[in-house]
Amino acid sequence: MPSHYEERLQKDLAWIQDLVGIVGNAIHEGIENAVRAVLTLDKDLAAATVLGDYTVNRRTRELDRACHAFVARHLPSAGHLRYVSSVLRLTIGLERIGDYAATISRTVAQLSTQPPPVVARDVEMMAEHARRMLHDGLRSFQTRDVGLAQATLTSAAQFAQYFDRVFTDLVTEGEAHSRPVSDLFSLMATFNRLERVIHQAKNICEETVFVVTGKIKAEKTFQILFVDAENSGPSQLAEHFTRKAFPQSGRYRSAGWKCSEEIDPAYQRFAQTVGIDLGKAWPTSLPTLKDQLDDFQVIVGLGKGARESIGKMPFHTTVVVWEIDVAATPEAVYRELTPRVRDLMERLRGDQAS
Repeated sequence: MPSHYEERLQKDLAWIQDLVGIVGNAIHEGIENAVRAVLTLDKDLAAATVLGDYTVNRRTRELDRACHAFVARHLPSAGHLRYVSSVLRLTIGLERIGDYAATISRTVAQLSTQPPPVVARDVEMMAEHARRMLHDGLRSFQTRDVGLAQATLTSAAQFAQYFDRVFTDLVTEGEAHSRPVSDLFSLMATFNRLERVIHQAKNICEETVFVVTGKIKAEKTFQILFVDAENSGPSQLAEHFTRKAFPQSGRYRSAGWKCSEEIDPAYQRFAQTVGIDLGKAWPTSLPTLKDQLDDFQVIVGLGKGARESIGKMPFHTTVVVWEIDVAATPEAVYRELTPRVRDLMERLRGDQAS
């Protein structure tokens, strides 16, 4: 028979779990109502959703108090401590999702008419993914289902590229002058908040993994593309040096917008002196990577005019230009490149850069 203390502990844990479910259901409903209000221009539903966020905020504060009381009362360890610490982090994300629903609802007051069909389709698609991932993330946490959490994380990663298509559709509407610019800004705010819901769903899944296994979120790795004109020297050197110096921090490639047919022999000879083998390297044309540019978080352009030559990039890809003298000797280029690469990787990964 369980002791009075054990019964009290389980009762307190059950109440925390119930509160997580109550808040989770409320924010899921809030996102659904906010999106419906945008698509139908239902200002009454939008107002009700905004007001409902105050209830969500009170519930998250209640959840926060319950967790702190549990720690003070039971001095938990191991699994119980992991769970309560995860819920404390979760309350921040849940409150933010409630805020996202309120923000989406507030955009309804700014819209002059219902979204155009193409954009409405995008809203429906993003909203469906956001709701499903939020639902699955919350369910994984409540049921301690690591498999579901990991599957949801995979789905979220695959969906990342969709936001670029949404942005393109909004730009097309803007160029057509089919509606006020203020409408497009409001719709952009809606898309942005839906994207943030997906990110919060990922965070919930990562908390599930932590509660069950004790494993913390893995350090983020990066895909980086180095680009210059011919991809026969400087960009190849940058790619292979970064791969050698920071093998655990990401994946690296290089390309050229006016691609050469072979690697510069002078660079091949110099690379050997610093322990880099360019013998099997081959220039890659930047246009051939067009469909893969979404995969890169950072594109580094080398030399003056690189940004203009690279051209338009996906929404989530950051272009950085290093105005080094690409016409200098390989040794001089190497001396300019290596500290910049180290600085970039330390900015991206901090002390975990390796």
